[in-house]
Amino acid sequence: MNLSKKVFPGILPSVTLAASALLVGFSGQAFADCERGSLDAKYCDENGDMVADLPADKSEWVNPDTLIFAYTPVEDPAIYSDIWQPFIDHLSEVTGKDVRFFAVQSNAAQVEAMRSGRLHVAGFSTGPTPFAVNLAGAVPFALMGSDSGQFGYSLQVYTHVDSDIHEITDLKGKRVAHTSPTSNSGNQAPRALFPEMGVVPGDDYEITFSGSHDQSMLGVVAKDYDAAPVASEVVERMAARGLYDEEDVRLVWESDRFPTTSYNHAHNLHPELVEKIREAFYSFKFSGTELGEEFEGVETFIPINYKDNWRVIRTIQASNGVQYTPDNLK
Repeated sequence: MNLSKKVFPGILPSVTLAASALLVGFSGQAFADCERGSLDAKYCDENGDMVADLPADKSEWVNPDTLIFAYTPVEDPAIYSDIWQPFIDHLSEVTGKDVRFFAVQSNAAQVEAMRSGRLHVAGFSTGPTPFAVNLAGAVPFALMGSDSGQFGYSLQVYTHVDSDIHEITDLKGKRVAHTSPTSNSGNQAPRALFPEMGVVPGDDYEITFSGSHDQSMLGVVAKDYDAAPVASEVVERMAARGLYDEEDVRLVWESDRFPTTSYNHAHNLHPELVEKIREAFYSFKFSGTELGEEFEGVETFIPINYKDNWRVIRTIQASNGVQYTPDNLK
């Protein structure tokens, strides 16, 4: 499994906004009282499914002529400029809409774009998905998986083959690369899971944020870091491209599997359009496409729901004291 993108100047002019720009969208507006759980005050959740409800006022439903679709930020967006085109064509055919694929530069910018109405359909990586749900009204409905319904990735810890690290407790006193604060496998899961194995990140070893799973892995290869927790799907992608020599690293530990990137629509899209968007995802077959070649082992998009499929991620984040605020998404 893996990642993607394409640039269309002028469609999302503030896509490179820093997290401070996200904060501008949360300006203390007054909203009607309703049940909302952890959702931002802009949204309601009357049915208790933990995602934003469709607005009750039909005048707030959105049915754009052009759908903007973005995938989670990756290290080199140019690599993915054409990979998603078969799916874009399929989405356009099923919905009857022009569809444009847009490269985003950060999780914060991607969340801000959906909250502000400039992004309609998006893939959010595992850790940032709850932020997108609670801050931007994102509604997860699909994951990449197999025809049998299997999906997910694992947290893997790698070190250089020449290092003296052979188990998790050997990380003590070392310099370990985490990816970013909101990343599940690159930060949140290690903080929640490693203490049970005798190691407290940040106390027992030095944390250095690399910025991405790719950079963490390459840093281990170059011996810039002693070890790194990374997402298995990214490691698989890098190995398939020959971006590092597999003989240069050693797998220290691997977790059970987590849900991978969630695919979401904005909460306020017209329900007939949402039905078509979901139909496009669920009917797309990866086999024989560049997307299928890139996301090895993936055959289809499978239906999911946030309340059930992200429970383990919410548990991990809760154990780390994560609150879904713009500031914590920086």
